[in-house]
Order: sequence, then structure tokens, then C-alpha cells
Amino acid sequence: MEDLVIMKNKQAVTSSLQVADTFGKRHDHVADSIDSLKKDVPNFGEMFIETNLPDSYGRNRRGYYMNRDGFTLLAMGFTGSKALQFKLQYIDAFNEMEQQVKFQVPSTLPEALRLAADQAEKISVLQPKADYTDKMLANPGLETTSVIAKNYGYSTREFNKLLHGLGIQYKQGKTWLLYAKYQDQGYTHVEPYGYTNSDGIEMVRNTMKWTQKGQEFLYSFLKSKGILPRIEQTA
Repeated sequence: MEDLVIMKNKQAVTSSLQVADTFGKRHDHVADSIDSLKKDVPNFGEMFIETNLPDSYGRNRRGYYMNRDGFTLLAMGFTGSKALQFKLQYIDAFNEMEQQVKFQVPSTLPEALRLAADQAEKISVLQPKADYTDKMLANPGLETTSVIAKNYGYSTREFNKLLHGLGIQYKQGKTWLLYAKYQDQGYTHVEPYGYTNSDGIEMVRNTMKWTQKGQEFLYSFLKSKGILPRIEQTA
């Protein structure tokens, strides 16, 4: 099977042929469903691009490329447990592809030189200590997301959104939890803590903390995306 999501004109997209194949539908029916959206969706052209797509026999068929928003709008009508499984696979595929866009190689020499200069300046100002990573990952205790976020130069909110965008965690109520494929790996520990709200009422809320193994996972995963700790060098 071809990739669910591909890059086209610097945007993550999928095709109506791929959607039809994945969800087990006739392609002409999928194309008709997209056509039916035209009259009710003012920004239809921002989500769908009509084109010719070769079928399995190499014959061109009228079809569409669609971005994440277009796919989401189209897939709303696909129901059933199997359809839900395919939707989740598409979400993961879009997340992965869109993150790759952020770290793609510059397309022009001036852009590459500018990025290299920016990176050199960041390194000279924010060069971490040589042994920082070893010390961070050698901590056997639990660590909060806010502390890890600070090590990377993010606010807690920004870092949580980053991990969500990378498909690592999701929010349930007010608690961040790992997606299923990262659960039961010993990466995190959820524990309750008490606090007093603005009305003076004692409350209990769960919070997720990262184990040493989880911190090592985060470091390796983020490093693979070009994201490294930003700790100023100290004596």
C-alpha cells in the first residue's frame, strides 16, 4: 500500500484514490462525496485540489488531493470501528508528515546559509555543557514536564502542545496522557496532588511525571526531530 500521506507543494496531503483504497470504497463514490461539499464549503479550494490520478492500471481518473482539513471534513461521514481505526492511522500519518516539513532541508542556497548562520549564533550563545545530557538522563527520580520543558527553552504549555503535535500525548480533562503505543513502556507515572482552588476548596488533580526511561525516550525522540536542550553553559 502507498503512503497514506505524501508531500505536495510543501503541504501534507492525501488523495481521493488513497482514501478510497484505504476505506474500501469506490473511488467515484469518494469523488462524488467531495463534489457534494463544494456548494456548502466556502473555502473548498483551500482544502481540495481537483486533479487527474492514475488508477492501478495506469489510467487517469478525475480525483482530488486534500489536506488534513479536507480529509477530516470528508471522513466525518465514514462510520464504524474499522473506519475509526483508519482515521486514527491517517491522523498519525498527517502528524508525522507535518513534523517532517518543519525540519526539511532548505530548498535554496541563500536559505541554507541563513539557517546555518542562525544555528551557529544559537550554538555560540546557548551551547549546553558537554555533560548536561548525561546528568539530565542520569536522574533516577521522576521529573515534571515543566522542568523538562524549561531545559528545552519552552514554556510548559508550548512543550505539551509540541508533544501532542508529535503524536506522543493527548489531553484527557486537565491531565496529559501518552497515546496507546507509548503506554505501558514505563515512560511516565501519573500521581495525584492536592491543591486549594480559588473558593478555598481542597481539590485533587492527577499529574503526569516522566521516569528516567521516559526522559531518555523524549531526548532520543526529540533529537531525531532536530530538537535539542537549550541550557546556557555554566561554570
